[in-house]
Amino acid sequence: MSLERLAPGVLRLVAFSALTILALITLFVAIEGMEAFARAGPLHLLLGSRWAPTQGDFGLLSMVVGSLLVTAGALAVGVPLGVGCATFLSELARPSLARSVKPVLELLAAIPSVVYGFIGLVILVPLVRQLGGPGFSVLTASIVLALMILPTVASISYDAIRAVPWAYREASLALGVTRWRTTRMVVWPACRSGLLTAVVLGMGRAIGETMAVIMVAGNSIAIPRSILDPVRTLTSNIALEMGYATGLHRRALFASGLVLFVIILCLN
Repeated sequence: MSLERLAPGVLRLVAFSALTILALITLFVAIEGMEAFARAGPLHLLLGSRWAPTQGDFGLLSMVVGSLLVTAGALAVGVPLGVGCATFLSELARPSLARSVKPVLELLAAIPSVVYGFIGLVILVPLVRQLGGPGFSVLTASIVLALMILPTVASISYDAIRAVPWAYREASLALGVTRWRTTRMVVWPACRSGLLTAVVLGMGRAIGETMAVIMVAGNSIAIPRSILDPVRTLTSNIALEMGYATGLHRRALFASGLVLFVIILCLN
């Protein structure tokens, strides 16, 4: 068989293997977690706010709320910074400066999450503590996650903005429109889908982060009443308790993983 005939089949196999792996992971988590839904009840799991595995309480509501709050806070800080940085590098900065800064910005993505968590623990927690509360809070976790998603949002936004044809800018500038208004009214709408992709990928990184959140969020199993209150996310709960969980407790952790998976699908 010639290489021309073999190559498409191999590439097709590789493509479907990724989908197969995703399907198998989903199936495994669903099988492991459905027993908890059946025995504890879906309403109790999703709407219960009390998590006490030794007493048979497996309410995930506080951790679902915590995950959503931390993710929303990270997006509220990280998306404007990322898009703003990408806009500056692509539209305003000199080409030499953009070529120098962009690799440094992308290098932030290579820093391990535990390093971000350690920086947040040493620097951010004492600063946030001055505002009130223990310092381990929704606000601290949101800032740390915002720094972590910044390179992802900025890099993808930069590529999306650079992909807009230069003729769009020339037509707007020829009408006497300012550079900033051209960027805001022409360039951003033209690359809206690329910017949305950056937000979605940043959101996926934020809601799925574990180690950094464990170090700075406080891990309190309670619905936070303000951004200065400690919080526990679904990923943190799985990481903290999976090592010793058995029986229905272990199944409930798989169920929380399934809930997290569904949340990510819905947000996407």
